[in-house]
Amino acid sequence: MHQLSRFPLQGNHAVLDCSSCHKSSSRLQYEPLGVECVDCHRKDYQATHSPDHQKLNYPTNCVECHGEKATGWTSSSFNHEAFPLTNGHNISCVECHTNGSYQKISNECVSCHQVQYTNAKGHVASNFPTDCTICHNSVNWLQSTFNHATTNFPLTGAHIPVDCVRCHATGYVGTSTACNSCHQTNYNQTTNPNHQTLGLSAICTDCHTTVPGWQPASFPIHSNYYLLTGGHAVVANDCAACHKGVSPNTTKVCYNCHTTNYNNTKNPAHKTAQFPTDCTICHSVNAWIPSTYNHDLQYFPIYSGKHQGRWTLCSECHTTASNYAVFSCIICHEHSNKASVDNDHSGVKGYSYTGTSCYTCHPQGRN
Repeated sequence: MHQLSRFPLQGNHAVLDCSSCHKSSSRLQYEPLGVECVDCHRKDYQATHSPDHQKLNYPTNCVECHGEKATGWTSSSFNHEAFPLTNGHNISCVECHTNGSYQKISNECVSCHQVQYTNAKGHVASNFPTDCTICHNSVNWLQSTFNHATTNFPLTGAHIPVDCVRCHATGYVGTSTACNSCHQTNYNQTTNPNHQTLGLSAICTDCHTTVPGWQPASFPIHSNYYLLTGGHAVVANDCAACHKGVSPNTTKVCYNCHTTNYNNTKNPAHKTAQFPTDCTICHSVNAWIPSTYNHDLQYFPIYSGKHQGRWTLCSECHTTASNYAVFSCIICHEHSNKASVDNDHSGVKGYSYTGTSCYTCHPQGRN
């Protein structure tokens, strides 16, 4: 029936004996009692010193902080909205309200965390702001939330996982963004290529990205040493293709990189004929084929005139693979018919049907 009264019994009130509240021995003991919290709990209110309810003039309406369903007085339901208690801040009242004062306590981080601020390396020396929320959250002090992207040196690649003190060894204010301020040792110790000997730029970004391991690397000033054009431009960033892991003083002689190409070429057979190993005499850097060797201008027009498209292999004329000075004109098409050629040269002084005699009178292939 009590549930129909002015004071329904809920929470801890529901399990109490009637006499716990109706203490009078008179016949009026069950007459309606006061329903204000303090009517029953004034002694609890006066005896509480953490916080001191009387001194701080706390309201006497207990349910504002405790509630009827609480498991005890120490379980407060006070709305801490002025300073939301989340994560690491979800602690007992006295850990922040150490002096027993529960009103107008500062919500500045440093008011509670001065010790952490003072002991943190570099904070005092660098005059860091005391607003912890700029760099930290309430979950973990060691996990900084500082957004380095808002500075003039965003962290990317290998820079992301590095501890702050690795770069800010002497403080956090005025730290240089120059690569060699952190990487001078890397620069000095690199020998492939030797950065110091070649006088390479100490600005790492000229050749490197922030990908871990310094690779891949580019070398934009390669043209100062050897111009990379045509087919060489394709391997411009594949240093090992030419340098084989040893960059300093790499030879510029074609044959040293293209020995295999030289040895495997059969038309003409470079190695057998002992061709010169300076590839530029016959080839350009664009491609091995077509060759730039000017056969027409220097010797005989095989790329123009009647001989254009009439041959496939160099060996069709140069019959001695080891000596390209030897050639024959009478081993193909109509020239192979001696009777016909003799008839065509009837009465020509000095005529003879030999392999090179045609060239004597017809150096340009014309009649």
